[in-house]
Amino acid sequence: MTSECTEWTRQDLVAFADRLLDAALPWASESGARITPPGASGGYGVDIDGLEGFARTFLLAGFRIVGARGEGVDHLIDFYSRGIAAGVDPEAPDRWVRLDEHGQAKVEAASLALILDMTRPWIWDRLDEVTQQRVIDYFAPAVGDDTYPRTNWLWFRLVVQTFLRSVGGPWSQADVDADLALHDSFAREGGWLSDGDERSYDHYVGWALHLYPTLWARMQGADELAGGRTVRDTALLDEYLQDAVALVGADGSPLIQGRSLVYRFAAAAPFWVGVLAGVPSVSPGRLRRAASRIVEHFADNGVPNAQGLLDLGWHHEWRRLAQNYSGTGSPYWAAKGLLGIALPADHPVWAAETEPLPSEQGPTLRAVPAAGWVIATTDDGIAMIINHGTDHALPGSLAGDSPLYARIGYSTATSPLLNGDAWQEPLEQAVTLVHSDGRATHRTGMALLDTRVEGGVGIAGSAAAAHWIAPAATQVRHGSGIAGDVTIAGHLTTWSVVRGAWEVRLVRIDSLEADAAPTALRFGGWAIAAAEATTDEVAAGRASVSADGRVSTIVALTPGGAPAIAHRTNASPLGDSAAVPTIDFPATTGEWVAVAVHLGGSAASAPAVVIDDHITITWPDATTTDFTDARTA
Repeated sequence: MTSECTEWTRQDLVAFADRLLDAALPWASESGARITPPGASGGYGVDIDGLEGFARTFLLAGFRIVGARGEGVDHLIDFYSRGIAAGVDPEAPDRWVRLDEHGQAKVEAASLALILDMTRPWIWDRLDEVTQQRVIDYFAPAVGDDTYPRTNWLWFRLVVQTFLRSVGGPWSQADVDADLALHDSFAREGGWLSDGDERSYDHYVGWALHLYPTLWARMQGADELAGGRTVRDTALLDEYLQDAVALVGADGSPLIQGRSLVYRFAAAAPFWVGVLAGVPSVSPGRLRRAASRIVEHFADNGVPNAQGLLDLGWHHEWRRLAQNYSGTGSPYWAAKGLLGIALPADHPVWAAETEPLPSEQGPTLRAVPAAGWVIATTDDGIAMIINHGTDHALPGSLAGDSPLYARIGYSTATSPLLNGDAWQEPLEQAVTLVHSDGRATHRTGMALLDTRVEGGVGIAGSAAAAHWIAPAATQVRHGSGIAGDVTIAGHLTTWSVVRGAWEVRLVRIDSLEADAAPTALRFGGWAIAAAEATTDEVAAGRASVSADGRVSTIVALTPGGAPAIAHRTNASPLGDSAAVPTIDFPATTGEWVAVAVHLGGSAASAPAVVIDDHITITWPDATTTDFTDARTA
């Protein structure tokens, strides 16, 4: 953990923003309408790359202009005004891709509209009438377009139409009402929102589904459309942020979970939004610390790159982290994490007393019932989640496990493995039945049994139809797991009991299909990655992997476990060499099998379990926990 609450100042954040803009602008087209950073084009082509580069850096430039109240930023005002004029000119060779030409333009239009509203006195009001009308014409296809995905994309249509309404353009009250109702349908317990109807909980909850309501409410004319909802939206944001601040590591790393991780410090956005909204339950000093520490974390780890650019990766370029739609301009959605620079130097947040993060204060536990998570922070300053309810799918579906969503654990110090094998055969932070040909089962579609914190421990559990998948030849990588032919292997019940850095994982094979004949019940621990080889240790009933001060340990707590280490190369954005400690047990039905899983520094002693009519866990400090699966009590 950090021992002092030092953090970047506003001046540091502004300097970082200026560095990003100074490096990006030279990659603009002659008229400035497109900014196309170097590198292999994304799945949507170079025209979309250029539009993304302009629109997403415009977010950052807009925050910079607003925070400076338009003073000393004439170069940004002039550059982006010129680029807008060319982008909406139908005859310009580098004009923007239109909303009715490609769906991605609908995403970028929202950034354009949002910043045109925020910077109205300095950019929109100074555009000539022809350009203003062309901007209106460019945005107009959003009206009545019912092809927007029923996810966070609803805000892209809503933001654009709110801007159109404010400048005398076309808009639809029916669209506004439908979009707000759709957003409300995503609301879940504790201020969380699902990104669509599936169990999709990730950074989009903060950097999209909570960000846009607060920024939208401040757009010109939005109060006339809001119908008094802003108080309710702020209350939901307040609830969410109480969990979100516990998901930032003491080193500033956000949770490495979910899609679009190439947006990196966009994870800081909801904390700045909390400042803007004036949430009551998390102090401005803690919100500022969370946001600034996230940005600083990436700066300390080589972001931006040597050219001053945001590439596709985490601490460094690693294109496997990107979805297939990600292009060279995509990472600049990270600009959302610098929303704080839109707050002028005299805003009270900059003078607020710093309050440390939960991860800087020792072990804590929180339950997130909506996502099926237990959040735990450790003595080592790591924030982690134990997951039994999020899989980027609908309950009961039989798809592949997405490494980004369906693993049992995620943390701020480890990454899920993301090579091809990881999508086809779950390994790290998984419980699987192993086929005779080596394939491992998936658990997507699992039923969440419970998520709670009581008696000083976190408890979460799920029941799953463990299934093997023969992958289809063509896959679409938007975050969900692989598709293919499914074979049910059996039914598993899994419980996690969490205390500090230890998780006791209890598994029972409830039934096996008649012809399944799995060769093992496999438990996987945390994946550790390093630039060079990891240090491995296998002993009786125990395996561990270590690198760079991080140790992943798994210990058999019931007899019959065979420990091993699985190695992968080029499978993690955190290092070329990755390893996972595992333990295999015989695949026997009707009996509880237990392991202890640990992440942090060295783990000298492990918990112990006694299993009879109920389960008693004795932790390393001799504290005991009694556990019973209520379904079989």
